[in-house]
Amino acid sequence: MKSPLVILGATGGVGRGVVRAAVKAGWPVIAVARGGRELKLLAAAYPEADLTVLSGSVASDADGAKLARALRKLGRPLAGVVAAVCGSNERGRLLDHPAAFLRRKLDEDLLPHLAAARHLLPLLAEGDRGGSYVLIGGPGSEHPWAGYGHRSIGAAALRMLARVLHDEARQMSVRVQLLAVDMPVRTELNDCHACPEWPSALSIGQRALALIEQAELRSEPPRAVVTYARAPGPGALPSYAVDLSDDIDREPPPHAATPARAQPAATTTQATPATSTQDPDSPSDAKAQRCLQDARALLKAITTSKTNQEPSPQ
Repeated sequence: MKSPLVILGATGGVGRGVVRAAVKAGWPVIAVARGGRELKLLAAAYPEADLTVLSGSVASDADGAKLARALRKLGRPLAGVVAAVCGSNERGRLLDHPAAFLRRKLDEDLLPHLAAARHLLPLLAEGDRGGSYVLIGGPGSEHPWAGYGHRSIGAAALRMLARVLHDEARQMSVRVQLLAVDMPVRTELNDCHACPEWPSALSIGQRALALIEQAELRSEPPRAVVTYARAPGPGALPSYAVDLSDDIDREPPPHAATPARAQPAATTTQATPATSTQDPDSPSDAKAQRCLQDARALLKAITTSKTNQEPSPQ
């Protein structure tokens, strides 16, 4: 029988998708959120599932310690933790706000991840099962997100925090990884105005669970940061072009530097199904197809240029 997963932020837009993915996959779930009413509604949505709801917070060290004590009282060894903790969608230029604004946003968006990790990583280690801890990060960590500069700074800091925790948690035999999602997510809460190109919260949850399952199977070396990417469809780009995983534990694959010699997409997706998650809710629209066609044309042009520049044999 599987040990339960703890899902932090379970009643948020992304958290709901993680809960749904875990229940569909047969995982026992301990759903953690602040709001008691939202937790009751969540439990009512899955009456047949092994779903335990727990009111709690990770806003501070004291809250994280309290949550760890409550989880320990349940007496159930944990398989993993998924931290779907995110801040508000407050918008505005950094230059239009005082420095205290950024400090407050980091307190709200970044430090809860540290508070949770400080108290839940030792709890995972107590099970002596090599548990897995997955943080879910939002867009803007590599490039500024216009109008959401504070979110970009927080996302970049979370990326570094994940790398540090990844290294430090090795001593506990716990795997820490960040699932970086570099675009907004389509959720139950914003579905009426979300763009169809955005990945669904369910697909994000499925990808997070795939990381935990890989950790349990020890199927591949761990990576501190994994960039979410949809599974390529027929005729789409090879996986190296859509899944730009930030791997600090091993050298990049040879084809990453020479895309013209990479394997076709069909071969890649068949060989590594665990690292590609299909978004079940995303339609195939003309805009996406045009983007793929333009990218393929660009790759072809680069390949042709490189071939023409190679010196002829003597």
